[in-house]
Amino acid sequence: MNFFESLLVLLLVAIALLQVSRRLSVPYPSMLAMAGVAAALVPGVPYIALEPETALALFIAPALMDAAFDFPVNTARRYWAALIVFAVGGVVATAAAVAFIGWSYAGLPIAAALVLGAIVAPPDAAAATAVLSGMSIPRSTDAVLRGESLFNDAAALLIFGAALTVQTSGGLGPTVALHFVIAAPGGILLGMATAWFSARVTGYVAGTLGGNLLQFVQTFLLWIVAEHLGLSAVLAIVAFAMTIAASSTSRSSARMRVQSYAVWSAVVFVLNVMAFLLMGMQVRDIIGGMTTERLIHASSFIAAVVITVIVVRFVICIGFNRVRNALLSGDEQTDVRQSVLAAWCGMRGLVTLATAFALPSDFPQRDLVLLAAFAVVLATLVLQGLTLAPLIRLLGLDRREEGARDMTGFRLEIASAGLDRISDRTGREAELVRTKFAIERAALADTEGADALQTYRALALEAIDAQRTALERLRTGNRLNVDEYNLLLEEIDWRELAVLPDDQRRIEET
Repeated sequence: MNFFESLLVLLLVAIALLQVSRRLSVPYPSMLAMAGVAAALVPGVPYIALEPETALALFIAPALMDAAFDFPVNTARRYWAALIVFAVGGVVATAAAVAFIGWSYAGLPIAAALVLGAIVAPPDAAAATAVLSGMSIPRSTDAVLRGESLFNDAAALLIFGAALTVQTSGGLGPTVALHFVIAAPGGILLGMATAWFSARVTGYVAGTLGGNLLQFVQTFLLWIVAEHLGLSAVLAIVAFAMTIAASSTSRSSARMRVQSYAVWSAVVFVLNVMAFLLMGMQVRDIIGGMTTERLIHASSFIAAVVITVIVVRFVICIGFNRVRNALLSGDEQTDVRQSVLAAWCGMRGLVTLATAFALPSDFPQRDLVLLAAFAVVLATLVLQGLTLAPLIRLLGLDRREEGARDMTGFRLEIASAGLDRISDRTGREAELVRTKFAIERAALADTEGADALQTYRALALEAIDAQRTALERLRTGNRLNVDEYNLLLEEIDWRELAVLPDDQRRIEET
């Protein structure tokens, strides 16, 4: 069985497991972790090796782009202290603790041990949000969990890149130090400049299949260019995505957004499937080549790494909660139950797997590091991922009924904004628009020719524009999270697509 055939088999298994995970409220990354292990045990599955640079560009660039584009900037402003402590402080503390174990227990050089720490440090929000999307928890906890994801990845990748450079260079010399000084600001400037250029090129391919393809091409190309220039590819992608997101929502069409979200979701999912398959292949060959004594030593080391990763997350989350509550009073204090939930949402996933792939073949004790990375992913996804939903209910943090009421309120506010915009208009077309929007609002509130078509469309689009403005006010006021915003934006986009003429609804190359 070749790699393509193996990938097709795992994709079929992943599709089936998605149906199981949806019905059992189990995060799909947990299912993928188990599927990757199962695929590695199938006889005849080949070993496929990726070049380190290819692995990072293939897996990290689109995942980082997707996370940075959806990053809630307003949430960051409101919860900046928690995000810095959880994302930056948590990643640094985890990387340092694991590095100490790698240095003292496994005999890794300090730089190599820090590489291992950076690999296993960043929690993956995909597993947590897969459960949280079907539940409703306190908004402050939800906002921090979703907001920390980008900072987690960026901080861990920066530490990984720096430590790996020091390890491969043999030390921190003047040349390496100068590279670090230039790489970060240079990457940010490159990302912002690329976003400026992209905004002007995108207009020529808007509404076409090429427009969607360009999103992926420019993401991979930016990563590769940054690497060749010796700049931080991570910060370049983050700066590029956040700059584009800050200015694109109002200019991009509803049709492009609907298709783009669907395409990116599918691509990130396929990358997760490929990552678990590739890691399973490597782990099988590594274990097969180990002696019994080496395997026993590796198992104890891996157990220590897994325990450290989980414990450090708990110390950071609960410690921050205690300190914050000591400094604040009244309604500003956070329930310790929310900190326990945040600590248990520390599953590892795609970033950990991808950075493990990126290790060069001559990296010290590479087999042990790969095993530790996969074990952390598997243990956290299975142990924490499968118990996350029961934990939410046990802690009494399941707010699904409140969440449903909040969404109804948001929809009612948006529907009212559309009606208010055209309340003073007269004519049959205006009355038709008001009737359709009033029916929608009434349902939420639980209460009982060519020129004409063009007029109707203009009125409807004006009302929809007011609804989109109302949605932006909700987001700016931190009244909804990223998933709720995207869901409501998609509803408005589909409403707009239903009004637009045929030639503005199609994505085509003409």
